[in-house]
Amino acid sequence: MSPIPAIPHASIPDVTTIGASASARLWLGPILLAAAALAWSGNHVFARAVAGTVPLWSLNLVRWAVVALIIGATNYRALKRDWPVLVAHLPVLVLLGATGGGLFGTFQFIALQHTTVINMGVMNSVAPALIVGASFALFGERISGLQVFGILTSLTGVMAIVSQLDIDRLSSLTFNTGDLIIFGNMILWGFYSACLRLRPPVPVTSFLFVLATVAAFVNLPMAWFELAHGQELNVADPMTLGVIAYTALFSSITAYLCWSRGIEIMGTARASAFLHLIPLFGATLGYAVFAEPLKVYHLVGFALILAGVSLAGRKRAV
Repeated sequence: MSPIPAIPHASIPDVTTIGASASARLWLGPILLAAAALAWSGNHVFARAVAGTVPLWSLNLVRWAVVALIIGATNYRALKRDWPVLVAHLPVLVLLGATGGGLFGTFQFIALQHTTVINMGVMNSVAPALIVGASFALFGERISGLQVFGILTSLTGVMAIVSQLDIDRLSSLTFNTGDLIIFGNMILWGFYSACLRLRPPVPVTSFLFVLATVAAFVNLPMAWFELAHGQELNVADPMTLGVIAYTALFSSITAYLCWSRGIEIMGTARASAFLHLIPLFGATLGYAVFAEPLKVYHLVGFALILAGVSLAGRKRAV
C-alpha cells in the first residue's frame, strides 16, 4: 500500500517562522519539543493528586472548554479568516481532536488511578517507538540507524532512572489494568502524532481551537453520565482549580502548540525521542519543588537521555 500523502505546510503563517532563518530553525524545533515535554512533566503529578477525588471526564471537559474559550477570545479574527479551511478539513480535525485530545487526555488521568507514576514512566517510554512505527506504516516515513540508536539510548536513560541502576528493581515491576490503559493510550498518541501532518494549512492556534472543541464534545457524554450518578466537579476547590488551570494553560495550550509546531519543523520520527525528556524534567521538578534528592542514577539517566535525544534529533542524511 502506498503511503498517504501529507499536506504541505510551507504556506502556513505562524509566529514561530517570522524572521526565522534556516539556521534558527535548527534549534527552534528542539526548543519547542523540549518545552512540550516540560509542560507535560507536571501532568502526572497533578493527575495523581486528584486521583479518585474528582470526576475525570468532567474535569477534562472543563479543561478543553477553557482552552477553546481562551483561544477563541484571543484569536477571533484569525479563526474567522481560517474557518472555511477548517470546515473543509473537518473529518481530519475530528479524528485528531478525538484521539489526541478528548480520549488521550482523559485516559491518562484514568490510568493514574490504577497505577504508579513509575509505571507511567515505563509505559510512556514506548511512545517514541509507537510514533515511529505509525509514521512508517501510514506515511512511509523512515528513520536513520543513528536516530534509532538515539531513541534506544534515551530509552536506556529512562530505564536507568526507573530502575535506580538496580536490575532487580526493574524485573520486580508489576503491571496492571492502568498500565494496559496507558499502553493503549500510547498507541492513540502515536497515531495522533503521525497524523499531525494531515492538519490543514492554518496557524497552530486555529488548529488547536478546533481540537479543543472536539475534545470537549468527546468528553461530554461521559461527563453527563458522571453528573447523572451524583459526581460533581467542585470548581471552588483550590486543588481542582489548580489542576484545571495547569492542564488548560500548560498541558494543553503550551504543550500542544509546541508539539505540533515542533513536529512540523523536525518531522514525527525525529521529534518522538523528545518524549523521553518527560521523566528527566519530572525528576528535576521533584528536586526543585519538593527537595527530593538527586541520586547517581538520576545523573546517569539524564546523561543518557540528553545524548539519545541529541542523536535522534539529527537530520537524516539524504
